[in-house]
Amino acid sequence: MTTNILHRHLLKFLLLSALSFFIGTIHGMFQVMPPVRAWLDSIGSPYGGPGHMIDPLAHAHMNLVGGVVLLAMCVTYYLLPIFTGKKIYSIKLVQHTFWWVSIGVYSFYIIQMVFGIWEGLLISNPGDMASVHRFYGPVMALSGTTMAIGFCTYLANVILTITSRSKDDITVT
Repeated sequence: MTTNILHRHLLKFLLLSALSFFIGTIHGMFQVMPPVRAWLDSIGSPYGGPGHMIDPLAHAHMNLVGGVVLLAMCVTYYLLPIFTGKKIYSIKLVQHTFWWVSIGVYSFYIIQMVFGIWEGLLISNPGDMASVHRFYGPVMALSGTTMAIGFCTYLANVILTITSRSKDDITVT
């Protein structure tokens, strides 16, 4: 594995991290605009009700997990070979980390936004809101599981890289 191959894969992490910070910033700008803020407050932001799905959950998630965590994963994958003197155990696991975490992050954000807005529009009719909210748990579980697979893949790759005996024993797959 050459460093150029690893760097090409890490570029995706950097670009998606930057995009996540951008989306989180735009989201933050919109949620403090007086009409939007008034609507969010009227539907329960940030303490409960559908408003909390938009602010703070979706907003914070996009900045923290989409921006910071993807960037931290990228930095770890970049620095690990430098600090250990070993190649990353598996490029395929790097790719899996990226895709599982990215799909999980963005599906979580979209789910929070869709359900927050949808339930916010139905807040005056609690019966309709309850019928919509019953889908929320299973969909969020799928999103969270997707992210968790990515985090586990990342952790496994880091541990396998650190614990590999020598540069010759490393499988680059």
